Amino acid sequence: MIIIELLDMRFYAHHGCFEEEQEIGTYFSVDVSMESPCSMAAVQSDRLEDTINYQSVYDAVKEEMAQPSHLLEHVAGRILDRLKDDFRQSGQIKVCVSKLNPPLGGQVGASKVTLTTE
Repeated sequence: MIIIELLDMRFYAHHGCFEEEQEIGTYFSVDVSMESPCSMAAVQSDRLEDTINYQSVYDAVKEEMAQPSHLLEHVAGRILDRLKDDFRQSGQIKVCVSKLNPPLGGQVGASKVTLTTE
């Protein structure tokens, strides 16, 4: 089993419960980890067709991040569902969505939600 990860993908998006967050937007970071049974690419073929295409993963995450949500849980859930649908050959998938500098009335680096498939 191979684990493919895309870490610290940065997006400017409009997620949040407050009206200001929905209007102004802020920065988010997304991490994705996917198990892949594509060992053939590692030991034999050296072909993109035999593994998970990182660009396709990034594009799927980018599209989901562009749709506003109130909750990070909802954003992460949409990304997880999309990756499960687009990459049916993958095993366990883990998605972490972080809101950088959340408006919590004090200095907080990020708020973060993590979802995984079962």
